[in-house]
Amino acid sequence: MTKFLLVGLGNIGPEYALTRHNAGFMVLDRLAAQHDFAFSMTRLAYTAKWQHKGKQLFFVKPTTYMNLSGRAVQYYLKQENIPVDNLLVITDDKDLPFGKLRLKPKGSPGGHNGLRHIDEVLGTQEYARLRVGIGNNFSKGRQVDFVLGQFPEDELIQLPDYLDRAGNAALAFCTMGIQFAMNNFNQ
Repeated sequence: MTKFLLVGLGNIGPEYALTRHNAGFMVLDRLAAQHDFAFSMTRLAYTAKWQHKGKQLFFVKPTTYMNLSGRAVQYYLKQENIPVDNLLVITDDKDLPFGKLRLKPKGSPGGHNGLRHIDEVLGTQEYARLRVGIGNNFSKGRQVDFVLGQFPEDELIQLPDYLDRAGNAALAFCTMGIQFAMNNFNQ
């Protein structure tokens, strides 16, 4: 059975729960709620397993905090014997407007410290990433406050549908391949 590692990036702790920077965690939490699987605390991460359409999906929410996410990614790739080709990292992206998704087969970290650490630890940028747009409505020098801030009420109303689309894109990556998923979910 083909195995996939889906990693949602975020920060642990209730103070980060609904912040923009936790979009990756939120996508995985939404999938878990919809498909009735649960995360448990394991080494370096909250993890869950679920079989879907003949694929074994292994979900990881690193507990290392965003800037050290590569440790958990590397550990679970090795632990579960999953090739980097079957890795999908789900993360927030301030350079995309809220509501936009961008799935790519590889790429640069684009200023994202979680992706930068994964690149460093894995020694490659050749892994798929699903970027979840959070917008960039902040003034100069206020980026940290913005990404660690809560979604405003108008975006919170749209958030469930947005997370559903991101989750569906992640599942399509695993079951239909990157090209199909890009064609159907990139906006």
